[in-house]
Amino acid sequence: MSDESIRLAGIEKSFGSAKILHDIHLSFRRGEVHALIGENGAGKSSLGKIIGGYYSFDAGTLSVFGKPVGHWSPRAALTSGIAMIHQELQLVPELSVAQNVFLGMESNRGGILSGGEAARFRLLDERCGFGLQAGTLIADLRIAERQKVEILRAIARDARVIIMDEPTSSLTADEAEKLHHVIRFLRDDGRTVIYVTHFLDHVLATADRVTIMRDGRVVRTGDIAGETKASLVEAMLGEPADVAFPPLPPAPAAEVAPLLEITGLTSDSGLHDITLDVRPGEIVGLIGLVGSGRSELARAIFGADPATGTVRIAGETYDNRSPRRSVERGLAFVPEDRRKQGLDLVQSVRPNMSLPHLGLVSRFGVLRPKEERRRTAEMIRHFNIVPGHIDGEVAYYSGGNQQKVLLSKWVYGAPRLVILDEPSRGVDIGARRRIHDFIVELARGGAAVLLISSELEEVISLSHRGYLMREGRIIDSVDCRTLGVEDALFRLFNIDRPAAVGPLTGAPS
Repeated sequence: MSDESIRLAGIEKSFGSAKILHDIHLSFRRGEVHALIGENGAGKSSLGKIIGGYYSFDAGTLSVFGKPVGHWSPRAALTSGIAMIHQELQLVPELSVAQNVFLGMESNRGGILSGGEAARFRLLDERCGFGLQAGTLIADLRIAERQKVEILRAIARDARVIIMDEPTSSLTADEAEKLHHVIRFLRDDGRTVIYVTHFLDHVLATADRVTIMRDGRVVRTGDIAGETKASLVEAMLGEPADVAFPPLPPAPAAEVAPLLEITGLTSDSGLHDITLDVRPGEIVGLIGLVGSGRSELARAIFGADPATGTVRIAGETYDNRSPRRSVERGLAFVPEDRRKQGLDLVQSVRPNMSLPHLGLVSRFGVLRPKEERRRTAEMIRHFNIVPGHIDGEVAYYSGGNQQKVLLSKWVYGAPRLVILDEPSRGVDIGARRRIHDFIVELARGGAAVLLISSELEEVISLSHRGYLMREGRIIDSVDCRTLGVEDALFRLFNIDRPAAVGPLTGAPS
């Protein structure tokens, strides 16, 4: 019996006049973790969706366990033993965790539901170690927990091929390692895991083989042994790799008055007596684990969630906060979930960017289309958004280009304070590098930046100062220029640091 589970030969795919996959020849073996990497728009997610039955292909053949497929659909793929975990989660918010996991495969007797999902779920969750509760509604879960539900749903179907599209994008380092343990278990059980990701460290630590894609073509496929982060990036970009973070501009002097001052901020969403400040030209990071209250703090500052306490902008007290009033005061907020909280996917690029800033592109209440097009085109050029059409359909853009549209939307009006919640989540190395440059550009231009990222290296490397958060409270302020990732982890997990490693470097607020 062949050790191949999936073989693609001459696969091509187009959307209208845009060809996104070119003559793809590739195979996936039983009992391997095979990573697909490349920039946003390289075609890796589209290739995964063809294997999973969500996209048809225009030319070529797809063979599953040695047999060429004819009519292909998600149902046909699942029947053949192929399950796909999407980057944008496919869950029913009104149903419980267990109901979502076993949806379509409920226990029944004679066609009548007989229950028992809770017990089945408990065994499955213990096997994976995720610690989810069977009866919790999906609507009440954070993104990280919803991602785990998607993973459990695929495993519950006993799929022999599991396609994971950015499965760790919403997970902490500890949660990602637990997932990688599950992936290794699936591999050792003889299953194929197709792992689409932008996290190159995860590829190097978990994959057996890797395929690099660029511009809808396969650049190369080979064993992961001997690869480095630099070699992978160079193959993805087609140029020598530079994976370093950009240098920060000088921190503002201590006597510079803060642009944002918060005192005693408390909310029903779990914030307790938050006090912090951010000065013009300064990047301040909120450093914490998932559930620490970082996103809740961002929403409270912007007025998306109610909170008590004092907020001052440029020395003036800001009461009765709301998103509309925040925009008027020069605040911008890039939320963590671009599809549900950040973009209107039924609108094109142009209204997505201009909607919060109609006063800038109108006169006496009448829209000026020429000015709107000019500003939109300027943002497209600045962020190198692909495709570069001012009326492009955002719903069909890659994740990285959707994120660039979202960033453009909030810098359209030259804000004084920019709150960034997971600005580089789910984007490729090229888009990530552009976003990092953009964050530094904001500070260099005099804006105050409040940065949130679950990647501790990212938030520490891109911040002048930081606030460590745990359970809705700020536990310390730190100088990020002398803070190490290990230092931060010891504090966040509330673990005494061995004396031989050295003390945590702190800085007063």
